[in-house]
Amino acid sequence: MKLKPVTSKRSIGLADADARLKGLKSDDELREATEKETTRISELQRVFYADARHALLIVLQGRDAAGKDGTIRKVFSAVNPQGCTVASFKAPTANESRHDFLWRVHSQIPPRGMIGIFNRSHYEDIIVPRVHGSLRKNEWSARYDHINDFERMLAANGVVILKFMLHISRAEQKKRLEERLTDPSKNWKFRVGDLDDRRMWGAFTKAYRGTLAHTSTDWAPWFIVPADNKDVRDWLISRTIADTLEDLKLRYPPPDPAIVGIKVE
Repeated sequence: MKLKPVTSKRSIGLADADARLKGLKSDDELREATEKETTRISELQRVFYADARHALLIVLQGRDAAGKDGTIRKVFSAVNPQGCTVASFKAPTANESRHDFLWRVHSQIPPRGMIGIFNRSHYEDIIVPRVHGSLRKNEWSARYDHINDFERMLAANGVVILKFMLHISRAEQKKRLEERLTDPSKNWKFRVGDLDDRRMWGAFTKAYRGTLAHTSTDWAPWFIVPADNKDVRDWLISRTIADTLEDLKLRYPPPDPAIVGIKVE
């Protein structure tokens, strides 16, 4: 099975049942398959870095406890850190709020040869204002076009964009939030606002549907990832990234003519 990009409103499955896939491999088989894909990513990254014709931007979005941190740890476990950056976008600072909403994002776009990962992203600046009512409809809806134009410009300049919506069910989120409350190693991740957002589950679902429908494009597609099972999530995402890198027909650059024929004594 492969993830398919969102191409229409009908291809947006955000019901609880869509967060789970049945009839796949066992968890052990999934972990083994994921390890093969992360090895592919590692091998392809070496050429990607040397080739330096493209940058790769990975956008991870999802509800609280959807598994964004875990995805980064697992899928990019074999990546050379010198060729990878991670950026996280929280509520805008006072200075960031004085600029257009994409100002703080542009500086975090990876340069050619690098892989950049967004743990949450510029899409927070549509979803959150829409749900909480801090912007009027004409303001947050105009941001669809702003983002599409921004990502089109990035793609025209060599940035390959993959956007993953980590979709978990309401029951799975409850389980993971409870773990954050009871596990001392996870307490720091819990914030009271998580419960406020959970109470607005339907409003967030509607906001995600609108965002996916309006901003999944040929140059920056969205993929909905069934994320209740972490092993399924990691396998599907790693496979999509590895296949994308392979499709770029990467190559090592030719040697500098000045070094041809040189012998090391």
